[in-house]
This record gives sequence, C-alpha cells and structure tokens, in this order.
Amino acid sequence: MPAIYPRVEFQNSALVAIMRLGEYADAVPVRDEIARCTCRDVSRGSIYITLDRLETKGYLKSWLADPTPERGGRAKRYYALRPRAVDALKESRRALVALWRGLEGALGQP
Repeated sequence: MPAIYPRVEFQNSALVAIMRLGEYADAVPVRDEIARCTCRDVSRGSIYITLDRLETKGYLKSWLADPTPERGGRAKRYYALRPRAVDALKESRRALVALWRGLEGALGQP
C-alpha cells in the first residue's frame, strides 16, 4: 500500500529540498533531492507546478540565470526560500514533532 503524500506534504518537501540545496536550487536538483530523501519518484510536471504554486503563495522567489549553450540558449530558473517559507517550515516541524511525541510505542519503537 503506497504512503499518503498529500499536496501540503509535497510542498513542504519541496521547500525543505530547496533549503538543503541552498540559494541556487533549480527544479531538477529539487526533484532529485526529494526523490533521494523520500525514495519517491517525482514527475517533472509535479515539481514545476509545485514550485510555481509556492512562488505564487509568496514562499519562494525565483530568477532566471543567463542562457547557456549547454541548454540550447535557454535560461535556468533558480529558486530560494523567502523568510515566510522558513517560518512556515519551522511551524510545520514543531507541529509534527508535537503530534508524534509519545507514539514511539505504537510504532514498535522504544
């Protein structure tokens, strides 16, 4: 049975991946970081839609780099977290830790 992966959790994963990658995170490394850390295959479309949605909500800022010959003259879009995103991630982590506190025994952990 596959694990539940709702939109909010995926958006949080994208934000955390950008945090891990630093200021020069573009969509492909974000996708790869999510896949590496969660062992989940992430489609290109879902990551682009999510990054666009997060930028629209004010959690990300993005900019285009200079076009390069390696990319056929196309520019790469980079993403960075806005302070609002960092605050939201802190609150999300705090809430999840509080919810899980005391349930170690239910998970078969000491």
